[in-house]
Amino acid sequence: MAKHFQNEVEKLKKKILFLAASVEESLQNALKSITDNDLDLAEKVVTADESIDALEVEVEEECLKILALHQPVASDLRYVIAVLKINNDLERIADLAVNIAKRTQSVAGLSEREIPFNLYAMFDIVVSMVRESVAALITSDAELARRVCTDDNAVDRRHKQAYQTIRDKLQTDPNAADNLLSLINVSRNLERIADHATNIAEDVIYMIEGEIARHHGIGD
Repeated sequence: MAKHFQNEVEKLKKKILFLAASVEESLQNALKSITDNDLDLAEKVVTADESIDALEVEVEEECLKILALHQPVASDLRYVIAVLKINNDLERIADLAVNIAKRTQSVAGLSEREIPFNLYAMFDIVVSMVRESVAALITSDAELARRVCTDDNAVDRRHKQAYQTIRDKLQTDPNAADNLLSLINVSRNLERIADHATNIAEDVIYMIEGEIARHHGIGD
């Protein structure tokens, strides 16, 4: 029974890592579609979402099967519960990547000088958070997970600054409203992706240490 359980866990690990890789690729493509004004790449992100949804269902079914058939305890139970929650956060990140990709046409042709806040710095931080939260899961690295939680504050600050900057810009240049509102939508989606990466990191800490990290002020 123990060998069969370990085989099931290994299969689950492969599925969640494949999902994580697919989600990270979708996020990268969404951001690249914005920076390169690539409408075809944006459409690829939208199309890929269906297969990511299917993967998310597969992982959830695998988790539920393990819980029902093997009734794991202690660290094994924490791992399956963490994967079940991480699975949902990854799927939500993919949905938010689709939202970003759909804004590509709205901000088409804008130069970096025409974007009134450092959107590309937000891109870099958020992509790093997603990548490192998954790396923390793969390597069982609680310290790396804690760094992800800390980085969330930087994204929150940048989003707040972007919102204030665009609000002021709307008053002085109302003709640019469509572009500006699309940009703040992208910023908001990046901020939400950072939140989901933080959730993943907190679940990794729970998986490793048995400590529920939410509301403990790790990122404060």
